[in-house]
Amino acid sequence: MTLYQWFVLFLIVQVIHFVGTWKIYEAAGRKRWEAAIPIYNAIVLMKIINRPTWWTFLLFVPVINLIMFPVVWVETLRSFGKNSTLDTFLAVVTFGFYIYYVNYTQPLNYISDRSLTPTNKTADTVSSLLFAIVVATLVHTYVMQPFTIPSSSLEKSLLIGDFLFVSKVNYGPRTPMTTVALPMVHDSIPLAGRLSYTSFPQLPYFRFPGFEKIKNNDIVVFNWPRDTLDHMYHPSAVRIDKPRDKKTNYVKRCVGIPGDSLQIKDGIVFINGKELILPERAKPQYSYEVGYDGKTPIDFEYLLKDLNSTDGAGFKNAETRDTIFIAALTFESAKRLKDVPGITSVTRVIHKGPEDGVFPDFKDGKPSVTNNWSGDNYGPIYIPQAGKTVALNKQTLPMYKIIITEYEGNTLKVVGDAIYINDKKATSYTFKQNYYWMMGDNRHNSLDARYFGYTPEDHVVGKPVFIWMSWDTNGKGLNKIRWERMFTFVSGDGQPNSYFKYFLGLLALYFVGEYFWKKRKAKNVE
Repeated sequence: MTLYQWFVLFLIVQVIHFVGTWKIYEAAGRKRWEAAIPIYNAIVLMKIINRPTWWTFLLFVPVINLIMFPVVWVETLRSFGKNSTLDTFLAVVTFGFYIYYVNYTQPLNYISDRSLTPTNKTADTVSSLLFAIVVATLVHTYVMQPFTIPSSSLEKSLLIGDFLFVSKVNYGPRTPMTTVALPMVHDSIPLAGRLSYTSFPQLPYFRFPGFEKIKNNDIVVFNWPRDTLDHMYHPSAVRIDKPRDKKTNYVKRCVGIPGDSLQIKDGIVFINGKELILPERAKPQYSYEVGYDGKTPIDFEYLLKDLNSTDGAGFKNAETRDTIFIAALTFESAKRLKDVPGITSVTRVIHKGPEDGVFPDFKDGKPSVTNNWSGDNYGPIYIPQAGKTVALNKQTLPMYKIIITEYEGNTLKVVGDAIYINDKKATSYTFKQNYYWMMGDNRHNSLDARYFGYTPEDHVVGKPVFIWMSWDTNGKGLNKIRWERMFTFVSGDGQPNSYFKYFLGLLALYFVGEYFWKKRKAKNVE
């Protein structure tokens, strides 16, 4: 929905509110017109139902307001003596329109000093639960969100089974664009397998200021931009049209920021002509072909474990058994492998191209190779920056086609050599927002920007900051827990340090202190 459409909807809601409540306002000793003034009418209503003024703010927070509206409907009815279970039920199932019935047909006896204490244990439990959901949703949406690493694309920096806290405040909290959704879940209802939201209506994109910008090498959580389609390699297939904030969450390393020129040479990323130097904690991995003399006995299972190779390996030819393919190794592990007796060669796999499926080679809904690019040899390309203009022609259009249409909402038509944007002939295009280039450290096992393209700024979710738990599915017993990764920070200089022991120490001090405090308090009472 556009801002104009939202404004019209807002006015309609205000009219509905006024028509259904003006007599209630008068019965509570207020003026009729106070029910008609947007926002002010909500502040006055909070006074009528004896609730704090700051509740008004919650009525305008997407998703949270879905919880607050029924609460306010019920509280309004109870302020006029409508306390029965039937009254509560009718208020909720009629989406508040039961108040119309009360407003026009029932005696309005305002109870100004009604008790706000729940009359029974069930009501008290429901009240506490609703408050907890509101607070948790606020934190989840605007401050910190839990996230689990599902794949090995950032292996060695972030492992499968790492449980993270993703900060929303670093890059600025993004307000929900999907207004009707279940709180605390993403795009589907757990176990039910059904969507957790409705696509209509949608709020315009808005982000609060953050205290830092995305920098080269930052690890970022974002909504997978190509999740608008049923399959990224077939853009003409049936559309899914997920809202931006309900697309699948991805986590990658941002190697290119707005305004950068990016090129990949033999798997090494270059930014503005210079090799991108990764932080110490980053451990890029590549596939290797390893020569083996076939005579020297090697315990390959132990060797791969010692090299910390987790993506699998095997002989390229089961008969000759002279070449081993290792899916992922760091540079350090590959160097160590060269010194193993029986290993005759260690060669990093480099894809030369042309390679099918590499962005932006789409034609008639299917991938087609129009250059010699591959995942290891790519570009150079420009990372779009808001407000910057690029030349448009049939050669450059494939790079920016999805940006122009999918991400920035324009119509596009090509007639011969002429390009039309919004039915106007165009030889250039000015970007409306910033874009980023997200890649995995596991270069040969990462579905990243080399295959889905640019990530728009409005798809950025947040920054992973803290690992509070790490679970190794291949471990046994207590070894399933990666103790050394618990309570570690994702970013920082040097190797990560676990603060879990300090947490346990503080926890022990708390319980000991609480014990002696209660003991001392009990002694003073005696």
